Amino acid sequence: MQINQRTISKEVTFSGKGLHTGLLVEMTVCPAAANHGVKFQRVDLENMPVINAVADYVTDTSRGTTIDHNGVKVSTIEHIMAALFGLGIDNALIRINAPEAPIMDGSALEYVSVMKDFVEEQPEKRTYFEVRKKIVLRNEAKNTEIALYPDDHFSVNVNIDYSSKVLGCQYAEVKSVDEIPAQIAPCRTFVFFHELEFLRKNNLIKGGDADNAIVIVEQEVTQSDVDRVAHLFNKPSIARLPEGYLNNLELRFANEPARHKLLDLTGDLMLVGVPIKGKIIATRPGHQANTEFAKELRKIIKKQSSKPIAPGYDPNEPPLFDINQIKKVLPHRPPFLLVDKIIRMDAESVVGVKNVTINEPFFTGHFPDEPVMPGVLIVEAMAQCGGILALSTVPDPERYSTYFLKIDSVRFKKMVVPGDTLVFCLKLVDPIRRGLVHMQAQAFVGNVLVTESDLLAQITKNR
Repeated sequence: MQINQRTISKEVTFSGKGLHTGLLVEMTVCPAAANHGVKFQRVDLENMPVINAVADYVTDTSRGTTIDHNGVKVSTIEHIMAALFGLGIDNALIRINAPEAPIMDGSALEYVSVMKDFVEEQPEKRTYFEVRKKIVLRNEAKNTEIALYPDDHFSVNVNIDYSSKVLGCQYAEVKSVDEIPAQIAPCRTFVFFHELEFLRKNNLIKGGDADNAIVIVEQEVTQSDVDRVAHLFNKPSIARLPEGYLNNLELRFANEPARHKLLDLTGDLMLVGVPIKGKIIATRPGHQANTEFAKELRKIIKKQSSKPIAPGYDPNEPPLFDINQIKKVLPHRPPFLLVDKIIRMDAESVVGVKNVTINEPFFTGHFPDEPVMPGVLIVEAMAQCGGILALSTVPDPERYSTYFLKIDSVRFKKMVVPGDTLVFCLKLVDPIRRGLVHMQAQAFVGNVLVTESDLLAQITKNR
């Protein structure tokens, strides 16, 4: 599982025709800072405006994905977005001199082949959307469904069935993002022969030809039909088969069309704006369904980000530190030792637990008829929990203590009473420097945030 964000180490330029506009396009993928995300810059327009590549700005999904915001428009972006998805590139500025990305050979193969040698890891951590419960989007009229299930990594299964005797029912899957460059990126877009004249006469696929798409022939067509289509695409001739594929095309994979639908799906999911931990099962996905799903995920992420998330706590799980181990680190002792156990800790965060009982000495005098844990003691308990994280960074932690320098933005949201189990979650706001520890602290009872605060402390050697 990728931990850090990635960008590209040098500018890489691609040139080709736009599938629908037929325009010659030059597109350059440029490095970008951490947390920049993916943005397109229309260098052919006045002031060279920039548009964020996010699902909120999707305005058209007919034969490709188009984003448009404040008059800044870029279309057919799904293949370059899929390439970024498959390479784990989070941050890039894509400069483009036309309203449409180049179609190349109808796949993401060239994008991946060129960029894979210039992927650069950044020091900042990735933030994932971690799926907590099943999310489903259905369109009964189009017989499409996209379902996302909780999992600890990203994977996709795609099923397609267009009642085509040439395609049949097809299935494609990737079990991790790492499989996308080799197994999915080379797979080309496809179109049915009977759609070609309609699309061309409706001002689409001006840049399309038999070299950048798989053309599927469902039933025998006359040579005059084939010649007419060849003329539309300025081709001297196109080989005719009774049924199957034009131009004696050889598929790169037996299920290349299904794999291409998976490619499109990952490209459209890149518009969520953050990587996903979850398993997707999609039936007959298309750009409209993909981008609607991406929009829904963005709404869920926005809603979740506005709500504090309680760390998971399983009382049956053995603690990382029990009370005896805590006493070896902290100088506090009962009745002022207010952390019972530490259940998780890494370099940037710590999770601890305090069981609140009626036997706490402060209940005898603090609203004894309606016992409530004093808020200052909740803050102290959070600080002690954070102290264990801070002292884990020094040798011989028993020779050091942490002392408050500042307490900011304290909010008491709900009373804590006997019988409650407090779960503390503290995260470093900044790396520890010169012994200064800046932490964001939260205390939960169940899934409810009861207290939060910003704490600044200093690690000091004992006298």
